[in-house]
Amino acid sequence: MSVYTRFVSGLVFPLQERAKRHTTVRVRREMEASQWWPADRIQELQARRLRELLCAADEVPYWRDLFARLRFDPRAVRGPQDLAALPLLDKPTIRQHVEAMKHPRAQGLARFNTGGSSGEPLVFFIGKERVSHDVAAKWRATRWWGVDIGDPELVVWGSPIELGSQDRIRAWRDRVMRTQLLPAFDMSPARLDEFVGRIRQARPRMLFGYPSALSHIARHAERRGQRMDDLGIRVAFVTSERLYDEQRADIQRVFGCPVANGYGGRDAGFIAHQCPQGGMHVTAEDIVVELLDRDGQPVAPGQPGEIVTTHLATRDFPFIRYRTGDVGVWDTAACTCGRGLPLLKEIQGRATDFVVAQDGTVMHGLALIYVLRDLPAVAGFRIVQESLELTRVQVVPGSGFGVATEEAIRRGLRARLGAGVHIELEPVEQIPAERSGKHRYVISKVAA
Repeated sequence: MSVYTRFVSGLVFPLQERAKRHTTVRVRREMEASQWWPADRIQELQARRLRELLCAADEVPYWRDLFARLRFDPRAVRGPQDLAALPLLDKPTIRQHVEAMKHPRAQGLARFNTGGSSGEPLVFFIGKERVSHDVAAKWRATRWWGVDIGDPELVVWGSPIELGSQDRIRAWRDRVMRTQLLPAFDMSPARLDEFVGRIRQARPRMLFGYPSALSHIARHAERRGQRMDDLGIRVAFVTSERLYDEQRADIQRVFGCPVANGYGGRDAGFIAHQCPQGGMHVTAEDIVVELLDRDGQPVAPGQPGEIVTTHLATRDFPFIRYRTGDVGVWDTAACTCGRGLPLLKEIQGRATDFVVAQDGTVMHGLALIYVLRDLPAVAGFRIVQESLELTRVQVVPGSGFGVATEEAIRRGLRARLGAGVHIELEPVEQIPAERSGKHRYVISKVAA
């Protein structure tokens, strides 16, 4: 760690957090100790914090009324298993009761919203406790990889919150923290040339962004014959989208660094992060994770289930049994790093990333993705399953694209979806990012 990085991470950033009345530094230190606890001790901490959250929620109008109707006593909760007595929380419920979900004594709540990539954006509120814990969890995971706040960082992001706050104070802070932000919305060849130049000039120690954006930049640099593995980049952190194997390979090959996968969101919190030994560790000190089947029952180890979270640092605006819409699988093996945190083996993406064949077979969108990725004449694509009878495909034609490629796409997709499915192809110059800046390869409008 350089002298400057030690100065920023040890003094400047802690002073900033103290000025904001955040407890980030203390929480990070506690997390760096608790990550090495045995699993049963972490579970005891989680159970105690869960009771504290539920008792605080008993003073929140929405939750107080719900607990009363169900005769649910938060003081009697022994652990996460008792959450089964409560219904799942979804986005429509939050939209309908957003004011009633605020704690009556909450102060300084910040308004946040999701990007709306799966539909209508969700507006919600978080307090200083939640911010402190989320930042601390991300900070802890960053340090797993030998980098820290104050190391040069380049962020490829598309959130309007970040891109809309580039005022003088934010610009000054980014210079001090040595963070540069590149907008992920525009991925035109000219803008990609600019991004490659910015990265080479900055020589960051770490990259952070959507896997689709970083892999797109990597492939563009490779096509231009521009080396990017000589910059001293230590790690590329990716989050907010499913990380595909090809994306990981592209980023690692071109930038010459490992890829650290992170999973979470503004609403659900910082759920899990990958360590250098490969384990996807759940932030169990802060978040209770349930994997549930379609009937709301816990799935067996190794089986996929919807990821439902309870964030333990949300007493100002409780998130209890919140449906993320994502699908994951528990890992039953221990990580060789020695941390006692539970592990996710797979994060398979959103429920809308699954497609349904005409015969009712449910499959992950990867089954369709590989059809197009295996075709060298396809430079980019997006698949939208409109119905069991119609699937639309936006295609960016590459060299050699023609009738034979179109027939290969139709033949491959029908082999998976059904011979009677109409495949509508739409050639486009580029695949635009969604409003959030993310890119989704497969979107299904058919309930799985």
